[in-house]
Amino acid sequence: MIDPRAASAAVEAANARVAETLPFSDKTDFTDAERGFIGALDPGVVSGPDGKVLWDNDSYSFLDEECPPTVNPSLWRQSRLVAKQGLFAVTDSIYQIRGLDLSNMTLIEGESGIIVVDPLISRETAAAGLALYREHRGDRPVVAVIYTHSHIDHFGGVKGVTTDEDVAAGRCVIVAPTGLVEHAVEENVYAGTAMARRAAYMYGAALPRGPRGAVGAGLGQTTSTGTPTLISPTVSISTTGHTETIDGVRIEFQMTPGTEAPSEMNFYFPDLRALCMAENATHTLHNLLTLRGALVRDPHVWSAYLTESINRYASRSDVLFASHHWPTWGTERLTEFMSLQRDLYGYLHDQTLRRINQGWTGLEIAESIELPPALAQAWHTHGYYGSVSHNVKAIYQRYMGWFDGNPAHLWEHPPVESAKRHVEFMGGSAEVLRKARESYESGDFRWVAQVVNYVIFAEPGNTEAKTLQADTFEQLGYGAENGTWRNFYLTGAYELRNGSVGTPTVAAAPDITAALSVKQVFDAVSLRVDGVSAANSHIVIDWNITDENIVHRTELSNGVLIHFDVEGGSADAGSVDATFSVSRLGLLGVLLGGADLGAEIANGSISVAGDPAKLAELAGHLDEPDPNFAIVTPT
Repeated sequence: MIDPRAASAAVEAANARVAETLPFSDKTDFTDAERGFIGALDPGVVSGPDGKVLWDNDSYSFLDEECPPTVNPSLWRQSRLVAKQGLFAVTDSIYQIRGLDLSNMTLIEGESGIIVVDPLISRETAAAGLALYREHRGDRPVVAVIYTHSHIDHFGGVKGVTTDEDVAAGRCVIVAPTGLVEHAVEENVYAGTAMARRAAYMYGAALPRGPRGAVGAGLGQTTSTGTPTLISPTVSISTTGHTETIDGVRIEFQMTPGTEAPSEMNFYFPDLRALCMAENATHTLHNLLTLRGALVRDPHVWSAYLTESINRYASRSDVLFASHHWPTWGTERLTEFMSLQRDLYGYLHDQTLRRINQGWTGLEIAESIELPPALAQAWHTHGYYGSVSHNVKAIYQRYMGWFDGNPAHLWEHPPVESAKRHVEFMGGSAEVLRKARESYESGDFRWVAQVVNYVIFAEPGNTEAKTLQADTFEQLGYGAENGTWRNFYLTGAYELRNGSVGTPTVAAAPDITAALSVKQVFDAVSLRVDGVSAANSHIVIDWNITDENIVHRTELSNGVLIHFDVEGGSADAGSVDATFSVSRLGLLGVLLGGADLGAEIANGSISVAGDPAKLAELAGHLDEPDPNFAIVTPT
C-alpha cells in the first residue's frame, strides 16, 4: 500500500485558523457524551463466527491524541465525541448503546422485558450491544423492536436482538412507520448496487484508520460490515398522536415522512418525559441529499415537523435522545437545540429559493450563503455529515433539476469526450500537469482536482496524473470539516494509489431481498433489461403466484419489461408464451437468487405451461449490476 502524503503548508495553515476561531473551550458536549456511562465492550471489537473483524471501535483510539495537521480540528472534535463507546443511562428505564456501529441502539425497560429501538446495521453488532446491556442490567427478554425509519442502520441488526420465531409467536412485536419495508427494500435494491459502492467512499469503511486516513463520518464512525437482516413490522404506525402501550411503557408517535427518510417517525414517552427524535435532530447538519445517492429530502417539511415536535413535546420533556450521537438534557436546552435545528433547515430552504428566484444557480448559491451567527456558532449545526454546500445544491436540484438554464450546459459532452477536448485545448496533458503542479503548490486544490480529472479521463493510464490527483484529494480531505467529504476524498486517493476497495457493506442482503413484493421483484428485474439487446424481442409470461392468489404478467416489448396484475386470472393460453406457477419466495429464488429453473421444475416447486425456453430467452436480455464500478477513473 502506498502511504498518504503529509499535510501541505496551505492545509496546515487553514486548519490552524479553524482551531483559533471556533469555541473549543466549550466542553458541554463532552460532558453530555460521557454522562451516564455504565460500561464498555472491552475490547471494543465485534467479530463474525469466522473471526473476521466486523467492527473495531478501538481502531479510533488515536483520537485521544492532539489534533494533527492532517485533520480539520472541528471534525477531530466531533469524531472524539462520536467514538465514545459503551452502555449509557439516558434517564430512568432508558439506556443507549453507542459506538458499536454507525447508529445508536436504545433500550427501554418495561414491566417484564425491554424495547429495542433501532438495532444497528448488523446482526453481530446488535447482538454484542444487547449482550453488553444484559451484562450490566440483567437478562431481560426483548418484547418489542421499534424501527424509527427505513435506513438500514436502524433495522439491519434486528436478528441480533430477536428471532423470526419470537415475532411469529407474538413474544416480540416489531413497530415501524407505515411504508417502511417498501421504502427500505426499494432503496437497497433498485439503485442499491450504486448506492452501496458510493457508500464505500462516503463512510470510508475500507480506509486505514488514523490521522491520514479515516477519523469518522460525522454521524457515526463508519458502517459495520456484518450481516444485515430484516423482520417485517407487525405494528404499523400511520398517524401522529397514535399511542401504544408496550410492556407497560406508553409511547406517543409523531409521523415525519419526507424528512431524513421517506418513512420516519419521532416518539414521546409521557411517563418518562423523554423524547426520541429518530434522525431528525442530531448533533450535525444532516444531509438533504446524501452523497451515496438517494431521493432529495425536503427541508421545508423537515423544518415544519421540528416545529410540530417543539410544540407538542418540548415543554413536557426532560431529555431528548436520537438514533445518533448523545442526548440533550433539560427542557430549556433541548428546546433551544430543536429550535436551532429547525431554523437551520428552514433557513437553507428559504434562502436558496430566494436566490433561485433572483436567477442564481445552485453552485453560486452554495458559494455565497452564510448562516446567521446563532446557527453558525452552535456546534450541532456544523456540517459534519451534511454540508451547507451540497445541501444548497440539493435544494436547487429538488426544485429546478439538473439544468441551470444556461444553454451552454444543455448538451455537454460526457466525461471522457469532454476530458479529451479539455486536455487538447489546454495544450496537452504534459502542459496541464505542469500548470496543475503550480496550482498545487499555491494551495488551489479545488482547481487542481478539476483539471487533473480531465487528464485522467482522457488518458486513464497516465500514472503521473493519478499520483497528482491522489495527492490533491488527500489535501482536500485533510482540510474538510465534513466527515463524508473527507472519506470521499481519501477513498478516491486510496483507489488511485492502490486499486478499488469494492463495496465493503452490502445492503441488498437476503432478508431485504426476501421482503420484496411481487411488483417490486419485477421492478428490480426490469432495471436489468439491456434495452438494445431486447429491442426486437416480444415475450409474454404469466406468473401464477400460488401463495398470494394473483397472476402477474410480464411483457417484454421495445426493450421495456412491462408488468401488471391480470384481472380475473390468466388470459387465454394463446396470448402468452408461457405460464409459471410458483410461490413468491420461489419467484425470488429463480429471478434474483440464482436458483436453477430446470431443477425447480423437476422437483415440482415450479410448474409450467407453454414454452419454458421463453424465460431463458428473457434472461438472456438481462445484465448484472457491477458492485465495483470505477468512480475516480473512467467506467
